[in-house]
Amino acid sequence: MIQTDIAIIGAGPVGMFAVFEAGLLKMRCHLIDYLPQAGGQLSEIYPKKPIYDIPGYPSVLAQELIDNLQKQIAPFHPTYTLGERVEGLEKRGEADFVLTTNLGTRIEAKAVVIAGGLGCFEPRKPVVANLEEFENGKGVNYMILEPEFYREKNMILAGGGDSALDWTIHLANIARKVTLVHRSESFRGAPDSVNKVMKLAEEGKIELILNTNLTHVHGNGSLHSVSMEDSKTKEARTIEADYLIPLFGLSPKLGPIEGWNLNIDKNAIEVNTEDYSTNIPGIWAIGDINTYKNKLKLILCGFHEAALMSHSAYKYINPGVKYTMKYTTVNGISEF
Repeated sequence: MIQTDIAIIGAGPVGMFAVFEAGLLKMRCHLIDYLPQAGGQLSEIYPKKPIYDIPGYPSVLAQELIDNLQKQIAPFHPTYTLGERVEGLEKRGEADFVLTTNLGTRIEAKAVVIAGGLGCFEPRKPVVANLEEFENGKGVNYMILEPEFYREKNMILAGGGDSALDWTIHLANIARKVTLVHRSESFRGAPDSVNKVMKLAEEGKIELILNTNLTHVHGNGSLHSVSMEDSKTKEARTIEADYLIPLFGLSPKLGPIEGWNLNIDKNAIEVNTEDYSTNIPGIWAIGDINTYKNKLKLILCGFHEAALMSHSAYKYINPGVKYTMKYTTVNGISEF
């Protein structure tokens, strides 16, 4: 059981800045995110995209902003659960919450902050018969958290974007066999990566199968093989595999949050603009996932919301304790 003051669902820029604001108030934070790294959309979707509306930065690359935020919150030693999705939220008594992830991790917190951006990024899954039977550790994964886990394994990767290409290149020297399956002859990824994959195929270091769609997965309790069909000839084939990794991108959804009895309007959580609290005491929502009159979906607005949320959370966690606000220019930043 992980214990913390504030559990922050979402490790994007707003969730990360909430760690800073909470840290100034001596509250510890634990961040949970379904993506395998901190940074949210900025790291996963457009790390090289310039951002122009962050105060003090005429222009900053998305990943550079995340890197700077990580440095900024480092003195407060946040902890992380990455590559897992919060499935359950239970309130115990008047104050404590217990969050449970899809992999069984349990986090106990005095307050919960939902900073999930547009929601939980869920993998786009191929239309493959009985695919779900082999999820959750049985051979079908949608992201790669630890490459060494796949050493000497037979792997099939599917997709034609940067993730599929990059992981094919990286795993070629780790897995026993890597097969990349793509439904087209052209790729969406960087030309340099495409050239590297083609060269690996020519050298026999990987198997590249184009114009082909996955059709079935097979096994008895764990994955054994994957069937596929050539989209032109309709020829079918089956390849043995220990793991199948479909890499077709991510799509944002509220996911399990929809079942937590929060007030929701058009896939966004309604909040009180005094402190960005939700209708459930002890739960706040900040960033793009919340909604209110005149809402602007900007990172800088999320930063503002994080500051007000933190002071409200402090009062909730420490009822009756008087706090006098002190500026960082006077007190500086002190570690826990």
